[in-house]
Amino acid sequence: MNKSKLFSLLQYVIPQHLLSRLTGRLAECRLGWVKNSLIKTFIKRFNVDMSEALQEDPTAYANFNDFFTRELKPGAREILADPTQLVSPADGAISELGLLEHGQLLQAKGINYSLTRLLGGNLEKAKPFMGGSFATIYLSPKDYHRVHMPLQGRLLETIYVPGKLFSVNQATADNVPGLFARNERLVCFFETPVGSMALILVGAMIVAGIETVWDGQVAPPAHKLTLKDFSNPQPVVLEKGQEMGRFKLGSTAILVFGPGAVEWREELQNGTPVKLGEALASLKIKSHGTK
Repeated sequence: MNKSKLFSLLQYVIPQHLLSRLTGRLAECRLGWVKNSLIKTFIKRFNVDMSEALQEDPTAYANFNDFFTRELKPGAREILADPTQLVSPADGAISELGLLEHGQLLQAKGINYSLTRLLGGNLEKAKPFMGGSFATIYLSPKDYHRVHMPLQGRLLETIYVPGKLFSVNQATADNVPGLFARNERLVCFFETPVGSMALILVGAMIVAGIETVWDGQVAPPAHKLTLKDFSNPQPVVLEKGQEMGRFKLGSTAILVFGPGAVEWREELQNGTPVKLGEALASLKIKSHGTK
């Protein structure tokens, strides 16, 4: 048995939520010697480029989570302004992308999973995306961990979906069926100039939380599916490149669009590195725009 397979199998038996919550408490520790040691070790282990951070001094952060969700210097990422282009919502690497076929997304070679299940199990919410497109972006430990809007959007609703906390690295994606539809996640539905968009923030092993700019920390809440309607009375409208959320420790963001909305860049494939703000696809703008 290879190491990747063994690593994936072990995740079925370890206490995923307990381990992640304990890690979360450690990441919130404000004791100087604890948090400074964690931060410095992490920077060295993952070769984190602190020259891009607004605060370059590792000891200036209140705790490890403060460091991990660090803000970048103005201009560190250029957001492509061209309105015909969809941009990457985060730093990371393409895990998979392509067309939704028969209501399925590609997770890894030979493994597909259900769009309906990914979006919380409601077929009606999945219908606008059937026959559309998706892109999965993996954020590694060294990456910038704030997620931004890939285009302008009006928030319609969110669904918190409780679940497992498998790792989301490539080794696990290659071996755990339906990984992203099994893990804890926050599904955000937007209306955009190209129609409906779902942006899914997927939790993972030792991820201490998921935050949004409109609600603060939204995961982990009580372990039940939670739907929140933002369509009335004051909708949340976010501009292209504007921050929408962040991970406390790393994970995965998934973009889903309806039929004919986007055309992915041909050179993008499994493992292609991407940076926040760079072009991912051409947009097929609809005449009505956002409301």
